[in-house]
Formats: sequence, C-alpha cells, structure tokens
Amino acid sequence: CKSPDPSPHLLDLCKELVKEWSSLDSSCFSISTVSGGITNMLLKVSVKEGSDSESSVTVRLYGPNTDLVIDRERELQAIPYLSAAGFGARLLGVFENGVVSSFIHARTLSPSDMKEPRIAAEIAKQLQKFHQVDIPGSKEPQLWNDVFKFLKKASVLKFEDNEKQKRYEMISFREIQDEVKELKDLSDLLHAPVVFAHNDLLSGNLMLNDLEEKLYFIDFEYGSYSYRGFDIANHFNEYAGFECDYNLYPDKDVQYHFFRNYLSDRPSEDLDALYTETNTFRLASHLYWALWALIQARVSPIDFDYLGYFFLRYGEYKKQREFCFSLAQGFLSSLRSG
Repeated sequence: CKSPDPSPHLLDLCKELVKEWSSLDSSCFSISTVSGGITNMLLKVSVKEGSDSESSVTVRLYGPNTDLVIDRERELQAIPYLSAAGFGARLLGVFENGVVSSFIHARTLSPSDMKEPRIAAEIAKQLQKFHQVDIPGSKEPQLWNDVFKFLKKASVLKFEDNEKQKRYEMISFREIQDEVKELKDLSDLLHAPVVFAHNDLLSGNLMLNDLEEKLYFIDFEYGSYSYRGFDIANHFNEYAGFECDYNLYPDKDVQYHFFRNYLSDRPSEDLDALYTETNTFRLASHLYWALWALIQARVSPIDFDYLGYFFLRYGEYKKQREFCFSLAQGFLSSLRSG
C-alpha cells in the first residue's frame, strides 16, 4: 500500500486518534484532497482493509489568517453539541490548525440540487432541528457584532498592489456604516427568533447519501447564535451558485415551500412573517459577506478576486434594498394598524 508522501505529522495524529491504526506503517495510508474551501482544506486519510474496502477519516486544515474572520473557540465549543444532536461528522480530535472527524459517505450537493423540491424540503426540516440545538454559553445574537467587527477591520486596509488599492479607495465606508445601522434598526423591529445558526449553508456544506436518502450539514466554522431569518436568507442567496447569478434567488412560491417544511411542526405560524423576516435579512447576508471579502482580499493566499466579490455582493445589496426595505416597512405598518 503506497501513498504520495503523506505528511508524517498528519499520519501520526490520525494513528493517535484511531486506535486500530496505531501500529500501522505509514506506507499503508493514502491521503487525498476532498475539497479546497475558501477558508480551509478537506483531506481524506484512508487505510485499505482487505481487497475492496477501506476505512477513512476526514482532516480539515484551517487556512492561514482565517482567525480574522472565524471564531475558532466558538466553533470548537459548538461541535460536540451539534455532533450529539446528529449534525455533521463525529469529532475525533482537535489539533492546532484543524480537526479530525469521521468520514461521511455522501456526495456534496451542487447549487442546483438545493432548489429541487424534495431536497429543499429535507434541508428545511433539518435546519429547523439544527435551530433547536442548545449550545451552552451566551445566547446573544452575534450577527451585528460580527458585521461591525468586519467593518472596523475592512475600513483600515492597505494593499501593496496599486490597482487593488485604487479599487479599495473607491469604497465609502461612511455609506456602508449608515446602511448597516439602518438595516439593523429595521430588522430589530421584526423581533426575529434567535437560534443557533449555521450561517454558511451553501451547497458545499450540504452532503447527501442518495441510497439512504440522508442529508448532512457540515462545516460549522461560522456557526453562532443569530437570527433565524438570516440563516434561511443566507441559504437562499446561495442558490446563485458559483457564478453568483442572483436571478436564481428563489421566488415566493419556492420560498413558501421551504417555509412550510421548516414550520411543519408549527403549522399555525405566520408564513408571511417568516417571508418578511427572511427577505429583510437577505440584505444583511450581502453586507456580511461583502465585508468578509474585503478582509480576505487583504490576507488570503487564495487566488480569488475578493475585491470583485465585495463589489458584487454590495451591488446586489443596493439592487435589492428598496424591495426588502419596503417589504419590512409594509409588514410592520400592517401590524400596527391590524
């Protein structure tokens, strides 16, 4: 059993965590890359067992500088509770720049899978269960704290590349700050329920075992207490896929299909209220990832046009602003007069 020069440190770690592997020779292992996320890398470490079977674990390595946008302590505190509630892979161990967990036998969803009615219904039901997990500690919603923290860091960047610096200087942080404050004030009036939210439910963090029809949520690095509508809206924004085609954002009927499944154990809850809440936080999702992208533009070693991504998400925020603000204001005034 040969393998392409696997990192000895990584193998020692796996041998330590998986009892049955402790006495195996390094040549028995193989390492392959499952996916390279924007903030981490996923590896599969396997050992052949007999001629046609193997046992595997997943190793997630954190990317450099990701602690600027991710609270690792918060993530590691939540994983055991989410795992106990049946979410994600079983955590086997934690090391300085990553985690080792059980391997999930499933395929990663594509953005177009998410809108398939059967899969959308399953995501909604699972999300409702996810939102009921109790993570000890403060239950204060973190969304706006995170956004203001990102804004502070994003507004004082310096780029060595002149072209990037010029593009960066076109941004008005005073304008963004005003937008954030106004959106926060409006969304506060909706009194959205606070839940433990995934906050990054894109297709790459959803896995499906087609044979068992079992859906998995993975990768909780952005997880925190936040607003229910933000988590759902953030997921809907991901219908845009890798090309970021926001015309693919789900229409009202598709959203209501999702909401009915999400609220299947609470049929009396108002779907219009959830629709308003979700589509107000749709704007917050654009602001969050726009500001996140600016920080990444400065510190990430990944070859990706993060500055371009900022302008794309902030542009989409501006495009949807009037519709979403009017929706929330109309809903609030109907409550006052009703």
